[in-house]
Order: sequence, then C-alpha cells, then structure tokens
Amino acid sequence: MSVDRRESSARAALDAVLDPELDEPITDLGFVRSVTVAPDGTLTVHLQLPTSFCSPNFAYLMASDSKDVLTALEWTREVVVLLDDHHDSDLINRGLAADAGYRGTFGTEAEKDLEALRLTFRTKAHTAAMDRALAAVLRENPDLSGEDLRELVLGDLPDTSTATTALLRRRAALGLGVAPSDPVLVDENGRRYTPEEIPLRLRFARSTRVSIEGNAHFCRGLLRTRYAQSAAG
Repeated sequence: MSVDRRESSARAALDAVLDPELDEPITDLGFVRSVTVAPDGTLTVHLQLPTSFCSPNFAYLMASDSKDVLTALEWTREVVVLLDDHHDSDLINRGLAADAGYRGTFGTEAEKDLEALRLTFRTKAHTAAMDRALAAVLRENPDLSGEDLRELVLGDLPDTSTATTALLRRRAALGLGVAPSDPVLVDENGRRYTPEEIPLRLRFARSTRVSIEGNAHFCRGLLRTRYAQSAAG
C-alpha cells in the first residue's frame, strides 16, 4: 500500500474517534493536526485541541482511542500519537508511548477508571441523541402527549433520519436494545420513564443537547482562533 493510501486509511480510521463530551468525530472538529507515514512504516499522528487547558481526561481519551483505532489497522507496525500544545502533553504522550493506561498515566489524579469516564460521556451523548430523535417526531406530530411519547418505539422513528441513526449508535454503545419494538424513552440502564418523569426528563434531555451543541460551536471557534490553519467547519 502506498504512503498516500496509508495516510488516507489512517484518517478514515480516526473518523471513529469521538470527542467524549461533544460526541463528534475528532476529524470533523479539526483536532487531527497531521498524519504522516515514515519510510520505515511508523505512523505518527499529531492532535491539537482548542485550548491548552482542555480537560486532561478528555484529551487522554481522544489520544488513547486514536492510538487504539490506528493500531488495529492491519498494515501498521508502530503507531505514535502525540498531543500538541496542552498543559499535560508531556505526561499524556509519555503514558501513551509506554502503553501505561489511564491510571498508569495520571496515577492518584485519576479519580475514575477509563471505562467509568466513557460511561459518563456515553450517557450524556445518549440523552442528547434521544432529544434530537424526539424533536423530529414532535415536529411532525406536535400534539403527542407524554403518554404517547412513553409508548413510542424505535420503529416509529424515521428510519432515514440521521437523528435516528445517531440514537441507535448511542444506544448500542450503552448496550441498550435497538430492536424496532424497543421503547425510545429509556434511561442509560434501559429503564422506561414513568409518565410522571417524562416532562422533567424531556427538559433535561433538551438542556443536555443544547449544552453539547453550544460547546461544540464554541470549541470550533476557539480552535480556528488558536490554529489559523484549522479546517474545522
């Protein structure tokens, strides 16, 4: 495989790495600074973030996930992922190079293990995705009651909608059912909301989605300001 094709393959693999809070690919956000393949086959990726003080656990998750998806490519021999211009760059880069893991990298500062962190962000992403999917339904059927929404199943959602696709992906990440007969309104454990809970849960889902989307817009602006060459949309 040529160098150009390997670089393209690496960038395509990085599409699967999501910012844990914004729930968008790091490639779309402009966080991938460069991808290079050396003559000896070493693949090196540099990541950049909107500020030097982005949360270290967010930064580590993205860098670690990047190394994992690139290492899984059948043609890679050595993968080097480097986080640039972050206050914990040296610490994170050393941990990644040594395959020390999250706790091995941060030691006593790691309050949660990596999977606990992933669960926190996957839960938020599921909540926001649920709101987007329901918004599409309510635009077509504005008179639906809380009880109607409680009875809504995945098969009732528009099957060609990107919001539906995103919700199914978020549910799968949490281990929730994705069958057409599964209810839409469930928490991160798959528990259906009671009728009394629905108004509050819907407001919470809306605020979570607005927060995530607002943060994504803010981060793109910061990244363009910090790195004029950023291609973030």
